Amino acid sequence: MHLSRTNATFVSPIVQSRRWLEDVTFSDDLPLLNLSQAAPADPPPEGLRQAMADALLSETSAHLYGPVLGNADLRTALAAQITRHYEADITPSEVAITSGCNQAFAATIQSLCAEGDEVILPTPWYFNHKMWLDMQGVTTLPLPVGDGMLPEVAKAEALITPRTRAIVLVTPNNPCGVEYPAALMDAFFELAQRHGLTLIVDETYRDFDSRDGAPHGLFSRKDWHETLIHLYSFSKAYRLTGHRVGAIVAAPERLLEMEKFLDTVTICPAQIGQIGAKWGIENLDDWLAGERGEILARRDAIAAGFAPLAAKGWQLLGLGAYFAYVAHPFEASSDEIAQRLLHSAGMLLLPGTMFTPAGAPEGHRQFRIAFANVDQTGIAEMLARLAQFDG
Repeated sequence: MHLSRTNATFVSPIVQSRRWLEDVTFSDDLPLLNLSQAAPADPPPEGLRQAMADALLSETSAHLYGPVLGNADLRTALAAQITRHYEADITPSEVAITSGCNQAFAATIQSLCAEGDEVILPTPWYFNHKMWLDMQGVTTLPLPVGDGMLPEVAKAEALITPRTRAIVLVTPNNPCGVEYPAALMDAFFELAQRHGLTLIVDETYRDFDSRDGAPHGLFSRKDWHETLIHLYSFSKAYRLTGHRVGAIVAAPERLLEMEKFLDTVTICPAQIGQIGAKWGIENLDDWLAGERGEILARRDAIAAGFAPLAAKGWQLLGLGAYFAYVAHPFEASSDEIAQRLLHSAGMLLLPGTMFTPAGAPEGHRQFRIAFANVDQTGIAEMLARLAQFDG
């Protein structure tokens, strides 16, 4: 039987979890708590929406093809923002705009890998990264995390073969929520540099890092262009999920290779989303600081309220940005318990089996909790429902 590229991978956990909801009815006493997807549910702030609406009505260019690597004004604005945030010197020629951060990852892999090449992916992993590697015939080398849900350099080095092309790090992490220390980022950069690999750093949740200032100093290295590719998303910062605006920072020579892929797939990023992202960079610093403060307050509420769960054998393995990552105390696997939680407790969580290799024992004990759409009252309800759940 002929198998296509898509047959090489699994069904997206988000698609699968939405299908779970089709046959479930929730009561007024126990409404659905949807903790499955890391995406803002509210629209962008009014000023940003107004800027997009004005462009839709009055700017002819908003309806036309644009540059493959994104509009020059947005590339310039993002380069300036990154320069400020990371205390480094980033130029617009080192920035490309993509149709979401998933496409940024896809373009990066296309520019680096051939079929049969290898990429090191810490596990628990972001499932769309694994799916794209599968569909491209690129072998994933799983790197189980160690203490504190952090990947270990020595274990990564032991995985490297002549076919290895890249190491992928996500910080703050999806699904675990943990923030990777600057020293760990330095160590992985130096590992990649020693072996002639590319270090891909996905910082989709950068704007919700609890640390002030630059989370790492990689952009300050004179030779960062030879090793580092940085990925970013405007979706979380400005609630632009439906407009699909992401970004890549890399050496201009690398971006030229990615441009071939991007031109073939989307031709250019959507104009309205780019206009919104630029307006956000220029006008929403204070608003975004408030969004960050709210997310950090929700994180703190989970940490403060976790004791009753801990007393029942639950473990809080990781916490930060949009996510809590937990281990359950029950005999059954997390994918079975996910169904029970949905039907008996009205909670939709993604099991750890969706973030780990098939058969990995740790995945059967774990869950990702995406709490960005649950306020502090909802977090208290979530913790109470989990504490009452008996498996």
